[in-house]
Amino acid sequence: MPNIVVVGAGVSGLTSAYLLSKRKDNVVTVVAKHMPGDYDIEYASPWAGANVLPMATAKNSSWERRTWPEIKRLATEVPEAGIHLLKSRVYRRQKDLEKLRAGGYSFDGLFEENPWYKSLFDDFRELSKDELPEGMASGCEFGSACINVMLYMPWLVGQCRANGVVFRRGQLKHISEAAALSHSGEKADVIVNATGLMASRLGGVMDTKVVPVRGQVVVVRNEAPYMLTKSGTDDAADEVCYIMMRAAGGGTILGGTYQKGQWESQPDPNYAMRIMRRAVEMMPELADGKGVNGLDIIRHGVGLRPYREGGVRIEKEKIGESWVVHNYGHAGWGYQGSYGCAEDVVALVDEIASRARL
Repeated sequence: MPNIVVVGAGVSGLTSAYLLSKRKDNVVTVVAKHMPGDYDIEYASPWAGANVLPMATAKNSSWERRTWPEIKRLATEVPEAGIHLLKSRVYRRQKDLEKLRAGGYSFDGLFEENPWYKSLFDDFRELSKDELPEGMASGCEFGSACINVMLYMPWLVGQCRANGVVFRRGQLKHISEAAALSHSGEKADVIVNATGLMASRLGGVMDTKVVPVRGQVVVVRNEAPYMLTKSGTDDAADEVCYIMMRAAGGGTILGGTYQKGQWESQPDPNYAMRIMRRAVEMMPELADGKGVNGLDIIRHGVGLRPYREGGVRIEKEKIGESWVVHNYGHAGWGYQGSYGCAEDVVALVDEIASRARL
């Protein structure tokens, strides 16, 4: 009966706990400083859009490929999860084409001209020239999904609790402290480290490859008929443009920024104005043709994506007396890769448990 403590209650920790809890012989405790319902700059998941926009290269696409069928199933069969299906448009700007073709672009596979994910979405199509906004060289459209994270995170907690998972508040200085925090009172056999950005500061981990990528957004009441993103902006290399409408009245997210190494938690009004201007330029119907003045603002927000140089870390490691399975460093694709990553966590926990039985 493996005794598992998951550290972190963002989407990666919760999904890992959920899949682990489906094994009836697993005893699972989630220990976290921040829980769904909290807002904190250290806690990325509540600030996420979140939608499905494949960002991996083909070589690293396994996590997203394995997650999409579950996100789609939840959107169509489980309304209380807070996910809806929505068309998504991805535009490639004329002035970005050379950079995109040269490779090494910030968003990896998303803006490729012949993307691997065309086989993932059964309604994928390239847009015709007369469907492209001014300045766009090409683009594609496919049926994707947008998650209302305010509904989805508590739904995940509910699924975990229904399977016997116990949630505890806790603040760790060292990852090995988690071994003593199982609700069973017994020492944990395995610790799952899903601490996101805080993996850079947690004793025993202290991963210097993990850095924040600051994302500023504006949340509005206006409804977007579809989602969109484009390959760059004229404002700055670390400013981006995307629009997505959360399910079930969750508001429409206008983004954004992609500022590596920035920890600033407060929204900047200058960025906010540019975010709104870019959104209404790309989708005038969002504000009924009234421009920025036609936007009805709910709030401004800033989240820090847990980026990791070299990519996500999903592996097992013996730290002191404890086996640790790491699952962190997802940058901006934590939700859309969550089930694939959690499946790998379950497999690694199984490896450790089977070794212990030998």
